[in-house]
Amino acid sequence: MSAQRQSAARRGRVIIGVVTAVVLGAVFFTAFTTVTRMSADGADGKERMAYFADWNTANRGYTIKDFEESGAAARLTRMLWAFGDVNKDGRCHISPDADQPWEIYQRRYKAEDSVDGEADTYEQPLAGSLNQLRKLQKDHPELDVSISLGGWNLSKHMSTAARTEESREEFVSSCIDLWIRGDLPELNDEPQGGEGVAAGIFDGIDLDWEWPGGSGHPDNVEHPDDKRNFTLLVQEFRRQLDELGRETGEEYALSVSMANAPEIIEASYEPEIFEHIDFATVQGYDFTGPWSETTDHHSQLYPPSGHEDDPSGDRAVQQYIEYGVPPEKLVLGFPGFGRGWAGVEPQNFGRFAPAASPAEGDYGEATDSYADLESKEGQRFFDPIHAAYWLYDGDEWWTYDTPEVVEIKGDYVRREGLGGLMMWNLDMDPEGELVEAMDRSLAD
Repeated sequence: MSAQRQSAARRGRVIIGVVTAVVLGAVFFTAFTTVTRMSADGADGKERMAYFADWNTANRGYTIKDFEESGAAARLTRMLWAFGDVNKDGRCHISPDADQPWEIYQRRYKAEDSVDGEADTYEQPLAGSLNQLRKLQKDHPELDVSISLGGWNLSKHMSTAARTEESREEFVSSCIDLWIRGDLPELNDEPQGGEGVAAGIFDGIDLDWEWPGGSGHPDNVEHPDDKRNFTLLVQEFRRQLDELGRETGEEYALSVSMANAPEIIEASYEPEIFEHIDFATVQGYDFTGPWSETTDHHSQLYPPSGHEDDPSGDRAVQQYIEYGVPPEKLVLGFPGFGRGWAGVEPQNFGRFAPAASPAEGDYGEATDSYADLESKEGQRFFDPIHAAYWLYDGDEWWTYDTPEVVEIKGDYVRREGLGGLMMWNLDMDPEGELVEAMDRSLAD
């Protein structure tokens, strides 16, 4: 952390003690002890995961080289690449009409922007971010990478893909051919692409259908059998990935990204699916946001006394354990971003404060990155009892996770015997501070 960032982090930081009283004017700062781990291969049995949002290479200039230079590549066990698209016919594809082909496998990098300091050539069969990732994997062979399919905006046709036995077989086969076998299409008169050009980069598939059974994006195609069909789809992915493994001698991971709301859990998932996956990530964030009229913590680990039914990371985890999921298959997600409200009166430092409107954020309405929030002025409050943190800046109230909060969540993962931690997403933590805290908190 730079001296400027350290100074900003110290200003006005307040700790809420065991009796949850706010001690105004006190200063709280944690000097972390360096912990060295031999490697990021999960030797301590805990996964350290984070999403790479491929669109933010173009939108925010965050590249694979930035990922490596932050130190995050050396600390993660798995990167989750967001997102693979599904077309209207229910097949994995890369659209020629989007920016994705250029950024992920056609863009030729200059030497100064490349992971290994070597410039790309015009005719090479693989360029872009995927080629940079392949270069990075030479120095970090322990880093596994899954392609995450769907997400909030690209789950529209997941129901179509899962609808019948034939559609499931063809969908899974198309995803394995495209992302695992690396058969990239030749598009837009660029020389990149072809059979097997990206083979070996991805060794896992993550299903991020948001959400089977409804409650997802309003444009999603839906069907009454989505819940059951999702189970059958997971089984088909497991079958074909195992078949591929027998062919190649490699192991391929299968995971599912899952909701945190009780009603969505019940409507979306059958307990049977957990027999076929290696792990499930649980969204430990977005418990509240711009859709709420009052401030509240969007990623608290525990709710405060008197509000035990409020959403929290622990509640989400315990719901899945009660649902029959082995704890070691659950990976708790935490945010690299915060949620904010504007028009909050100065006497309101905690939760449930009335707000006039969502705050303006650089990542959309009421959403800003950890890095940007750490650079703001204002009064800062850390609650170690419920693992929550907030910032009051002008009339804006922001809730987000800091390294202190991540450390507590790592302790929770170890205490509960969970599989690890996951962060959304890497470009929001450009200096790798949250990833470092995740790594440190999970180390033996």
